[in-house]
Amino acid sequence: MVDYGPMQEEIRELAREKNALIIAHNYQRAEVQDAAHFTGDSLELSRTAAGTEAQIILFCGVHFMAETAHILSPGKKVLLADINAGCPMADMITAEELVALKLEHPDALVVAYVNTSAAVKAETDICCTSANAATVVANIPADREIIFIPDRNLALYVEKKTGRRLIKWEGYCPTHEYITTADIARSREEHPGALVIAHPECLPEVQDMADTLQSTSGMIRYAKASEAKTFIIATEMGLIHRLKQENPDKDFISPTKKAICPNMKLTTLRKALDTLREERYEIRMDEDVRKRALAAVEAMVSYT
Repeated sequence: MVDYGPMQEEIRELAREKNALIIAHNYQRAEVQDAAHFTGDSLELSRTAAGTEAQIILFCGVHFMAETAHILSPGKKVLLADINAGCPMADMITAEELVALKLEHPDALVVAYVNTSAAVKAETDICCTSANAATVVANIPADREIIFIPDRNLALYVEKKTGRRLIKWEGYCPTHEYITTADIARSREEHPGALVIAHPECLPEVQDMADTLQSTSGMIRYAKASEAKTFIIATEMGLIHRLKQENPDKDFISPTKKAICPNMKLTTLRKALDTLREERYEIRMDEDVRKRALAAVEAMVSYT
């Protein structure tokens, strides 16, 4: 076992010296989460970044998340702990592809999952999270077409919840698609009585097997409030660290060891420390893009 305590203390001390806030996504390595001042989902982290008085934000996550933090906090220096940490789903649609799709459906409103680049957000009417996607869509007038990007699985979930037909982009999260119905069935056999909590990025057939569908923050709230003692967590395995920390009397099982996001795990404590020390990997973007993306993000926040 590696003792990360000294390095965690070192990065916290450096953050104090630099007036920096360290924030980490729920899917980060356990030792990175434990070093952070705040952990959460992408929207929670961006809101925390916007609300802090710190002048430097060290974002331990992936690129689109740090971009969202910069969109909301242009006056702060936002650093991404590992500049190579991207998101395959976010990369599955470009601004140019979205513009072309909009030309095919000129009267449609565009709803973009927050897991998209700033350039794509700039071409969007409203962003959404997995937690509020159905609410966002339900509040769009019934006579308007809706383009929903980029996650087809979340789009199918929203269609079921709202009864609306969406123009869906064929994007997906590779990590969540590793979780299969066979994994859920086997886990239920091995843990009789366990509740299955699945993320709506999972395949539709996996969603159908779940006892409840929740965002990562929703999973945390649900597990804490539930009287159940054992849970099968159908999302990236990093969330289990926080679930165990906050519910030491409960058991949390991943249905498969494949549910690991390699991009989230690129960030190590050493990389985070070096990034903060050198103030490298600052997130920058064209101000026009930032302002246009901001409108879509602010519209999302109004529903949350």
